[in-house]
Amino acid sequence: MFKKFNTKEDVSGQSKTKSSVQRAIRSKILEQYPALNPYIEELLPKKEPLILVKCHDRVNIVMSQNQLLFFNHHDGPYFPHLKVLQTYPDIMPKVQVDKGAIKFVLAGANIMCPGLTSKGARLDTELPADTPVAIMAEGKEHALAVGTTTMSTEDIKKINKGIGVELAHFLNDGLWKVPTMA
Repeated sequence: MFKKFNTKEDVSGQSKTKSSVQRAIRSKILEQYPALNPYIEELLPKKEPLILVKCHDRVNIVMSQNQLLFFNHHDGPYFPHLKVLQTYPDIMPKVQVDKGAIKFVLAGANIMCPGLTSKGARLDTELPADTPVAIMAEGKEHALAVGTTTMSTEDIKKINKGIGVELAHFLNDGLWKVPTMA
């Protein structure tokens, strides 16, 4: 989604949100990531303006205090920016890829089922299809990407063929390299 993201070409506008829109975004994020409840005030303070950055292809980026925090596509689920995920690592379910898949993930490739079921990979939690997940790597501390499961983890293990996780944002992609959009 953000492989070749460029703020000059891909951003169509940004605006401060009304307080009702801000509350709606905040509650949707909390509904999706209940583990953020203790930290929501420092992440999305009520008194700070929330900036909504509209991009091409119906991508929205949520900013507060000059920081990129969350994004979504076609009014779908919100994904945390990887910097948010590094600060609050336990807010979303995790899948782990083996060492062999790391270079492909960092190049923006979707994650194939064998990369999630091999020896160094882990699928600890039973997750349904279309679940936003943090993608961890064997031997690494922080997430290297976020994406959506294309099938349930049970099916990933059983079928073990095709795309298991569709990437949304990864380390060193266009969104990662944007320092700020102020």
